[in-house]
Amino acid sequence: MRNRRNKRKFSSTNNKIIILTCSIIFAIIIFISVIFSLVNMGNDKIIHGIKIEGIDVSNLSKEQVNEKLNEWYNEIVLKSINLYYQDLEETINVEEIEINKNIDKVVEQALKIGRSGNIVKDNYDILFTLLFQKKLEVNINYNEEKLNKKIEEISKKLPGTLIENNYYIEKEELIIKRGKDGIIAEKEKTNKLIKEAVKSTEKNITIPIKQAKIEEIDINKIHNEIFKEPKDAYITTNPTKVYAHINGIDFAISADEINKILQDEKEEYIIPLKITIPEVTLESIAGQAFPNKLAEFTTRYDVTNKNRSTNLELSSEKVNGTIVLPGELFSYNKIVGERTISAGYKEAAIYSGGKVVQGIGGGICQLSSTLYNAVLYANLEITSRTNHRFLTSYVQAGRDATVSWGTIDFCFKNTRNYPIKIVSNVSNGIVRVSIHGMQEEKEYEVELQTKTLETIPYKTNYINDNTLEEGVEIIEQNGSNGVKSETYKIIKQNGAVISKSLLSSDTYSSLEKVIRRGTKKVKSQASTQIKSQEENIIETD
Repeated sequence: MRNRRNKRKFSSTNNKIIILTCSIIFAIIIFISVIFSLVNMGNDKIIHGIKIEGIDVSNLSKEQVNEKLNEWYNEIVLKSINLYYQDLEETINVEEIEINKNIDKVVEQALKIGRSGNIVKDNYDILFTLLFQKKLEVNINYNEEKLNKKIEEISKKLPGTLIENNYYIEKEELIIKRGKDGIIAEKEKTNKLIKEAVKSTEKNITIPIKQAKIEEIDINKIHNEIFKEPKDAYITTNPTKVYAHINGIDFAISADEINKILQDEKEEYIIPLKITIPEVTLESIAGQAFPNKLAEFTTRYDVTNKNRSTNLELSSEKVNGTIVLPGELFSYNKIVGERTISAGYKEAAIYSGGKVVQGIGGGICQLSSTLYNAVLYANLEITSRTNHRFLTSYVQAGRDATVSWGTIDFCFKNTRNYPIKIVSNVSNGIVRVSIHGMQEEKEYEVELQTKTLETIPYKTNYINDNTLEEGVEIIEQNGSNGVKSETYKIIKQNGAVISKSLLSSDTYSSLEKVIRRGTKKVKSQASTQIKSQEENIIETD
């Protein structure tokens, strides 16, 4: 009995000691925590265990963190991202998609961790961050319009890309061209991959693609786009304003007749138009409406290349005299139309599938490129422009504008207060394009600068040919280096620089050199003979 009482007394004493010990320890923890929190609240540096974009910012001041993050941001702005699909390679420079950072917000977020004023919460946050770390990210905003536009441009270059339905007006006929199903870049996925690559060490992306079908031809939409009532041109003074004439355009047949034409599965449909020309046109008052040459650009071509010269002349005739009203969009493909044999176009050298081949309309890209430069010097807004896959012989890197019917177009907008007139001429080895109009109160000078960032050496591809004797080599295609370049547009007034902006970042692939090498056995081995089928520089599209 006494033993039981002693045991209960001993157990009770132990319990009191344990409770007292725990209370003391808890009091010590609370005391230390309070001191720890008070000390931390007085500390103006970030607590241990915090990383921002992978950068350890523990025990750094606000100024030090800002400096580190600005260095990180400046590095990613200069980053280039390479996009691939099969043998297509394109480059996007981060600078050209106009990203903006919000560093102050994430720094404030980091500084507030462990400083809420709630001792329990702060101690938990401090301990958790110390043991497990906390990772924060800088919020980056993108110019979505520019990024998606770049993705669309790349998508149009994909081998086997979707060709949209298209149309153009030829004299008094509307020519509608049915497109073709094909592949397109998955815009949302590509957009996401690019954004992830911007903030990571990844530089190469495989373009995600998907199959796409063309839409049905919408004749009502086309009618709404082309229909116009005829209007006379006129000019007013004080203030001076130029009002361009408008040709009346309408279908010459009924809707039922048009729908009957479109029922057949064909590549091309021809709809007759009714064109009404007003009594007074801008051409009749051209001296008043277009008194000044605003800009001009020239390139050279080989007059002995008859087919290519013909193509240049035909496309120039279409562009020459085109009037673009203020706010109006110019489309090269819609003005020039499809390049076909029936339209008079000839076969000439073009780039296709990584090779120099013969194609209908070869050479017309020289006119679009010449026009592109004239438009730049006139300080008009470029809305759609794509560089060639390979370097051209007539303009330097960053100064070309390729076109392809149904996929790639060159477009610009007349951002001036008055109409402009394009004057185009092809003769005696010179392609000349000038922009005419009326000078405005403030005129600016435009300077273009191109910088080569990287040279891409070409490779040589040897093809065994059993029709040639051993030791004989024939150069089937000369190689050329590719480049990565940046082109800047500098705006000046009275010689003083007003602005400098990145106009484009372009990647030109290297063109492989192709040599056919003889494998046919002969009795006596002769020394190697090299023959070239392409000794001179080939002017391509």
